[in-house]
Amino acid sequence: MKTKDITKIAILTSICVVISIIESYFTFIGDIIPGLKLGLANIVIIFTLYEYNFKTAITVSLVRVLIVALLRTGFGINFFFSLSGAMFSIIAMYLFKKTKLSVIGVSIIGSLFHSIGQVLVGVLFLNNYNVMYYLPYLLIFSIPTGIVIGIISKKMLDSASKYI
Repeated sequence: MKTKDITKIAILTSICVVISIIESYFTFIGDIIPGLKLGLANIVIIFTLYEYNFKTAITVSLVRVLIVALLRTGFGINFFFSLSGAMFSIIAMYLFKKTKLSVIGVSIIGSLFHSIGQVLVGVLFLNNYNVMYYLPYLLIFSIPTGIVIGIISKKMLDSASKYI
């Protein structure tokens, strides 16, 4: 891997980490539904997926989850919620991007699959299928958050294409 590529990955990851940590302080969003977040770091992940490739996007996503765990959340159940959500999301976005779905559509898919991944981890860790009742609420909120993140990502991609 070239130094230029490593530098790009480091910058994108750093931006993701900063956004994730800042977003973690907006706890009022989680008062609506515990664990609910806007997913602002996904703007950078979507940008990376479209401007670079799947390998770079999954690297940025994984390293972000690890660094945020080191700096903020630790490696308890929250780490596994974050990891599963990130992996389900990035894989789903990659697969749906290949279908020529719009950036906003891909973002919505990522948001939906992030919630699905987190609920599955909840079921596994808590050994309680009642966690599944939480899923419809998360999915309902995933759609507007996916739309917002998708719109911002689309604008960012349109702007960046002039400079990259």
